[in-house]
Amino acid sequence: MNRKKPPLPVPLLMLIGIVAISFSSIFIKWSEAPASVQGMYRLLITALLMLPFARPYSGALVKLRRKDWLLIGCSGLMLALHFLLWMGSLQYTSVASSTMIIALEPVFIMLGAYLLFREKSSPAAILALVVAIGGIGLIGWGDIGLSADNLKGDLLSLGGTIAVAVHLLLGQRLVSRMPSYLYSLLVFLSAGFVFAVYNLAAGIAFFAYPAREWGIFLLLAVVPTVFGHILFNWLLQFASATTVSMNILGEPVGASLLAYVLLGEKLSLLQWAGGILVLGGLAAYLYTGRERNVKTDNQLSNAS
Repeated sequence: MNRKKPPLPVPLLMLIGIVAISFSSIFIKWSEAPASVQGMYRLLITALLMLPFARPYSGALVKLRRKDWLLIGCSGLMLALHFLLWMGSLQYTSVASSTMIIALEPVFIMLGAYLLFREKSSPAAILALVVAIGGIGLIGWGDIGLSADNLKGDLLSLGGTIAVAVHLLLGQRLVSRMPSYLYSLLVFLSAGFVFAVYNLAAGIAFFAYPAREWGIFLLLAVVPTVFGHILFNWLLQFASATTVSMNILGEPVGASLLAYVLLGEKLSLLQWAGGILVLGGLAAYLYTGRERNVKTDNQLSNAS
């Protein structure tokens, strides 16, 4: 498939997104509100920020089919489940361990992309992915949960990883026939609605939180969501879900560094070495993807 070109290089845009999402776990650790409340306001505030710019997409909105709405609802459910499980995992385990597990997302994406879309990856891309995941293993080696609480956090993070992989694959299918901005807005609204129903059913308070918590909710909406998730949804127009999902491999590096500076969570030599492998594997994967796209463009030019 011949993809459009973004206004800025995909690697640069992905780097911006990686830095943004790396702050997510820090904000979550700072908050004392339940994970479901953090997730609900993170999504709903983001949707409110997006609404004033949604008018140009009204035409595309009315053209959505019943099947599209069903897929949007499923994608929103998966996104809510991802946030609920992953944000909850940070109550039991460290930033490095939780984000290391989340970084396994490309494995599920690659498998799902092959099963659903027959989207194949080159041997070089697979090798780069293995190198990056090996780096993730080193990052979390000295921090993998050994207690019952840490193990619970690791399992929650794993569940959140599977959920976000499904969400991203559904997103790839939807943005192929609708604007990414509209998709993001509708998915955030649907996921926020899922959280609202969950909190209502669980009897969790909606408003009894101090000003500091509301500030964290706002930061979660603006930094990792607008400059992270929305940016990545938008990038699905220009790159495959497998490529976009590779950004998650940079999060453990950024999040671990931020956790060291802001939370006092120390990094071992193995984790530093793992960070180098992650960035190297990510760069190699992006390079193989760019090389493949260049070859495709050259073949199309020669054929025309």
